[in-house]
Amino acid sequence: MNRSARAFWLRSPGHGELRDVTLADPGEDEVLVRALYSGVSRGTETLVFRGGVPESQHTVMRAPFQEGDFPAPVKYGYLSVGVVEEGPAALTGRTVFCLYPHQSRYVVPVSAVTVVPERVPAGRAVLAGTVETAVNAVWDATPLLGDRIAVVGGGMVGCSVAALLARFPGVRLQLVDADPARAKTAEALGVDFAAPADALGDCDLVVHASATEAGLTRALQLLAPEGTVVELSWYGDRRVSLPLGEAFHSRRLTVRGSQVGTVSPAARSGRTYADRMALALDLLADPALDALITGESAFEELPDVMPKLVSGEIPALCHRVAYTGTA
Repeated sequence: MNRSARAFWLRSPGHGELRDVTLADPGEDEVLVRALYSGVSRGTETLVFRGGVPESQHTVMRAPFQEGDFPAPVKYGYLSVGVVEEGPAALTGRTVFCLYPHQSRYVVPVSAVTVVPERVPAGRAVLAGTVETAVNAVWDATPLLGDRIAVVGGGMVGCSVAALLARFPGVRLQLVDADPARAKTAEALGVDFAAPADALGDCDLVVHASATEAGLTRALQLLAPEGTVVELSWYGDRRVSLPLGEAFHSRRLTVRGSQVGTVSPAARSGRTYADRMALALDLLADPALDALITGESAFEELPDVMPKLVSGEIPALCHRVAYTGTA
């Protein structure tokens, strides 16, 4: 029995389209998922949409169920929530998260889906991939009780990291962003907010997620001697200059990269990718994280919406895509 679906493809840099898809019957260890929501990861997906993935990173940046190759045509994305329509009895009818592109229905291995806890609404669960990145970043950062911490960059990833760090007792925490509108998001997350010029210094730890040269420079300036910047931004094909000739060496500062593709070695031994994803979904029981979802559109509108997200015409942290009524 052939089943039809529709998928969002990047036809060429800056131009997206919906394509018809024919699905095969799910096998013994597979599930058929009907999408409810997907999320646009504004940083990475908009970079992909404009064709900004460097050739050297074409293999590294492949999404789990990506089709096609960078720069285009390519089917890309990794924040999908849906209902299992066919599969093992234990999963049929359950709401699941999957690292799948924007598509109305899809067939994947059972191992590729994670059951969404009942206390987590499906619409919020699209944040799971981003919160998973934040979990890995916090593991990499290894914050301590009483640390003075700043998160520079109030985008989707930065806000997720700040939300998790806010749970640490005794820390001094600020979310730092040049956009004053992020103050309202910080308030919803229970985090102090500051503009870059007003941010508190002498930080033991700064997590940088603004994807700007100015943001990373400010992150270094905020550090106390022996402090560490954990760099979460991915710059794609852009080069970044830093003031490493000033007090960087005398203050013995550290810049360390963090990337979700590998489970942090600082995590408890034996933690798997599945463990990390399950933890991210469990953390999404906190309704404060709804503040990270700042817009929604229908799946059919995505070819018109994506360029507006890239240009900033539609300002967004996580833009949610709804599949109501989509075949």
